[in-house]
Amino acid sequence: MIMSEPLLKVENLHQHFEISRNFTVKAVNGVSFNIYPGETYGLVGESGSGKTTIGRSIIRLYDPTEGEIFFNYKKISGKLSDKTRKMLRKNMQMIFQDPMSSLNPRKKIGDIISEGLEIHGLCSSQKERNKIVGEILQKVGLSPAHAERYPHQFSGGQRQRVGIARALVMNPKLIIADECISALDVSIQAQVVNLMKDIQEDTQCAYLFIAHDLSMVKYISDRIGVLHKGYLVETGTTKEIFSNPMHPYTKSLLSAVPQPNPRIEKQRHLITYNSNEVNYESATLHKVSETHFILQ
Repeated sequence: MIMSEPLLKVENLHQHFEISRNFTVKAVNGVSFNIYPGETYGLVGESGSGKTTIGRSIIRLYDPTEGEIFFNYKKISGKLSDKTRKMLRKNMQMIFQDPMSSLNPRKKIGDIISEGLEIHGLCSSQKERNKIVGEILQKVGLSPAHAERYPHQFSGGQRQRVGIARALVMNPKLIIADECISALDVSIQAQVVNLMKDIQEDTQCAYLFIAHDLSMVKYISDRIGVLHKGYLVETGTTKEIFSNPMHPYTKSLLSAVPQPNPRIEKQRHLITYNSNEVNYESATLHKVSETHFILQ
């Protein structure tokens, strides 16, 4: 349910990376959106469009070049105080895209998952800590006995489930899920997404769901933002984006989704989009409806 006050407010976010004196990569350019408590906001776009960069900027793994970010009614862009940093680390978690590089190979799975609990004092004893870790491992389809193993002893899909467990165990208000199901088998993807939806119902946490799979984004998201070359070209409710796409790039993305029915698939018409003909720097977001905006 969308509430009056957003949990996360991103205003005119820019994220640039200076490669050399004469060259700067403008990864994100003037992106603005809100996420409300208990809501899932899907962020879609092709590889290199800036989706992961936005997630990392919000959680402050990158220092934003320009713009403001407000989380839990507090400004988290610019220099952070110790109190604000602690609030941010406790209430916002991220599920990373690469399940191997995001896990410490020298630590056991139980220690990796419980690290946040111990830092923030969320468990009073070793027994309570083991109980919490065992329960969250079972929720993501692993065994409590796996807590004594190391990351290299798991498959890629199992390591991704460990990353999901590490984020969920903190009961955060916002989880940034960066391609969190891309490493999972198709049979496990629905299980994990349904788990995330169940936990969302129980805890009212919000998700920033970054993905390529449009069908999964349609299933889990309340609202969707379409990103292209660092610009948010269209945003609206899931129904508006899929039933009435306005921007040519959104239409080209949806036209590329394969259909399970072979008769419909034969008649599917691919729409091409030439972004070189569009000057995004001079474009502005226009209101189509109460929740639907398009870059023109």
